[in-house]
Amino acid sequence: MVATRRRRRVLSVAWVVPLVLLALVAGVLGGVLGARIGDDDHLRDAGLPAAVAGSADESRPPESVAGIASTVLPSVVSIDVDGPEGASTGSGFVLRADGYIVTNNHVVAQAAEAASTSVVVTFADGSEESASIVGRTSEYDLAVIKVEVDGLTPLLLGDSGAVVVGDPVVAVGAPLGLAGTVTTGIVSALNRPVSAGDEGGDTAFINAIQTDAAINPGNSGGPLVNAAGEVIGVNSAIAQPPGTLAPAGGSIGLGFAIPSDQVRRTAEQLIETGRATYPIIGVLLDQRYVGEGVQVSTEDQDGTAAVSPDGPAERAGIRRGDVILAIDGRPVTDPDELIVAIRARTPGETVVLRVRTGSDERDVRVRLDEADAR
Repeated sequence: MVATRRRRRVLSVAWVVPLVLLALVAGVLGGVLGARIGDDDHLRDAGLPAAVAGSADESRPPESVAGIASTVLPSVVSIDVDGPEGASTGSGFVLRADGYIVTNNHVVAQAAEAASTSVVVTFADGSEESASIVGRTSEYDLAVIKVEVDGLTPLLLGDSGAVVVGDPVVAVGAPLGLAGTVTTGIVSALNRPVSAGDEGGDTAFINAIQTDAAINPGNSGGPLVNAAGEVIGVNSAIAQPPGTLAPAGGSIGLGFAIPSDQVRRTAEQLIETGRATYPIIGVLLDQRYVGEGVQVSTEDQDGTAAVSPDGPAERAGIRRGDVILAIDGRPVTDPDELIVAIRARTPGETVVLRVRTGSDERDVRVRLDEADAR
């Protein structure tokens, strides 16, 4: 009998290493799949990096938007008007420490027309005060109201004449009733002739500052400020897309503000006398005229003379049917454009008009007269 020896199957070193690695990989995959398939997919500790204590500095440079906002916001108010025509909201800002506040005329006009209308001012800290109208004018769409509060912080009216296109600006107000809203942009254009009116026939003629800072319904009366936090305009109107029948629902990047130089003159008059005045040359303009420049009407209108007797224009030699081509060297092509350019001056100031009679052109100096605003 021959005994046979079985050979033992031995793995070579060449196979051992790959199998060990395979086992390790399988273990890792199994753990991952187990975690995916199982119900427990939460970590005991998320281990997210924590902010270093004290690393967040809440202060901002004064010239930054945040710095400007922190300075301006305490002086900006929301205005709620409630009367027979319904409720509306607007904005305003403090002019004097003893309670004088400026806003748009169209914000508070209802209160002047109906004694049962209430005007309530809400300050940045949430406190509320009833307000009365000191004076208003539809010609410039400005009004001054007053609350019986002292110790307020007024905003400084800056020099709108020093503003240039491209300057950064910040608009503050209560669009759609959202108090303390801050938007930012630039001065997009200057001396924009803007005429804004309502169904009642009151039309404001504004030599406006145009901005792309977002202005929406409710921003009316709020300040447009420069990088120093000075008011350079009062936000008053937004553009309406051509062909749109209903008023624009919100900002389309075309907002308009009344320049602060005009605001200062008118506010001073309203505070001191309760009324405002505006400059005139004493002519009626023909809205039907098509051609270069704007034409003085050839006919009287509703009992008003086309050229006021002994008025500024007549004294300067302007007659019915004359065409006004420019004011102080700036061409005019639309009646509203000439009216706005004149309204931007002050009574007693002298302007130079380029006038054409027939084929003859000449420059005439006209000293502006004064008329009472409504």
